Amino acid sequence: QVHLVESGGGLVQAGGSLRLSCAASGSIFRVDAMGWYRQAPGNQRELVAAITSGGSTNYADSVKGRFTISRDNAKNIVYLQMNSLKPEDTAVYYCNAEAISMTDKLYRARDYWGQGTQVTVSS
Repeated sequence: QVHLVESGGGLVQAGGSLRLSCAASGSIFRVDAMGWYRQAPGNQRELVAAITSGGSTNYADSVKGRFTISRDNAKNIVYLQMNSLKPEDTAVYYCNAEAISMTDKLYRARDYWGQGTQVTVSS
């Protein structure tokens, strides 16, 4: 199994910054794409940003120019630097990883999710 643990959420005023981290651990054979999703009350979960193992990135239009995703492949950690935060960024942020577990004898890639971390931006 692969486990994802997020950290770094909290309460911040509009215009402020937060940095989220997510570490993958467990019986990891390989971690491919990693990303961050968010879900606000009453809304569907949406992609915020994603990054491949090669470093290619993808961002939601609403966060382009304000958020930066990065990763440490050696440690299987993904980061999300969030600047110029707005009240509409308030949500639970979930880490996602496409990974292969050593416990899977067929070495199939699966999606894994973290428990989520709350980000609240006050106006």
